Amino acid sequence: MNGIYVHIPFCERKCNYCAFSSFTNLEEKDRYFKALIREIKDFDEGKLPKNEIFEKDDLHKIDTIYIGGGTPSLFDSGNIEKILDAIKEKFDLQKDNEITIECNPNSLDEDKIKGYRALGINRLSIGVQSLQDSQLSFIGRLHSAEQALNAIEISHKHFDNISCDFLIGLPRQEPEEFIFDLKKVVDIGVKHISAYMLQVEDKTPLADMARKSPFILPDDDQSAEIYQKGASFLQKRGFLQYEISNFAIKGYESKHNLKYWRGDNYIGFGLSAHSYVNGVRLANANNFKDYYSHKLALKEVLDKRQLIEERLMLGLRCNLGVDLKYLEKLGYFIENNENYTNFLEKKIIFNENDRIFLNPKYYGVSNYVIVSLLG
Repeated sequence: MNGIYVHIPFCERKCNYCAFSSFTNLEEKDRYFKALIREIKDFDEGKLPKNEIFEKDDLHKIDTIYIGGGTPSLFDSGNIEKILDAIKEKFDLQKDNEITIECNPNSLDEDKIKGYRALGINRLSIGVQSLQDSQLSFIGRLHSAEQALNAIEISHKHFDNISCDFLIGLPRQEPEEFIFDLKKVVDIGVKHISAYMLQVEDKTPLADMARKSPFILPDDDQSAEIYQKGASFLQKRGFLQYEISNFAIKGYESKHNLKYWRGDNYIGFGLSAHSYVNGVRLANANNFKDYYSHKLALKEVLDKRQLIEERLMLGLRCNLGVDLKYLEKLGYFIENNENYTNFLEKKIIFNENDRIFLNPKYYGVSNYVIVSLLG
């Protein structure tokens, strides 16, 4: 089954660590929403350069929609309804669907939450990042810890399926403090946690801050300890670590994100949105001018080597593993790699029914394992 990603690139203010395609010029929103809905309506009609790829396959059956950003929750249900209506007119949305919208605590209120629920949205992804006000201020978030907890509690009145994002590697962050934050949201009833390592991206305010004060952030070992202890806490509370950065109560895994890790087809709409269809990767332009002109930033047909790399990289990051028969069809016999046997013996990886899995104890060195298995 296929999935759809919709990008809403607007933010009230960019966070200090953000290198994503997001913009604060909200005066552009009306033109953007019109262009976005037109892109959806023109899907597979030969009007856009990328549609030649889509025309080769029947991609109309979908079971996940993910509305990300940016900050989609800047906009009320009226704006979001137009997007969902356009999708439902063009695509066959299955009954057992998952529709997610990303939200920031400072842009959520109960009326907006109820409006999203009435549209059929059944999953919220809330960008908490931290429940320590000093850390939130450092990374440029507009909400406080109290606002975040209030937003989660109100959301939980109307949504059962809620995910919260957290960052690891914030200033003066300690394992006990991180576990305290996790406990707060788990006790409210949150069923999904995404915990990402803070990345210092070039040309961001955070990069300038880290350059001026090199020791302001925890080092890799300290961040790894926070990650490991946080993962252990969540597992004790019944969360399955189904991907390196993602934890869920059974049945609450992100169906949409699983498509990325399985290599399923997904279609992206909006500025900078990516699509992947049967070995072809596409990306829309990442600025308004080129997006309105239907230009692509990327069109890439993956060769066998890239398909092998992608399957190993994505499969070993999560509990889906990697199908060795799939690799063999692409001409890669992994048992010929000397590291493969070594990793099996050391129980870094394990083989079950011709699928290989990375031992979760070694998620912290997954990149090293994947590169080694590629030979």
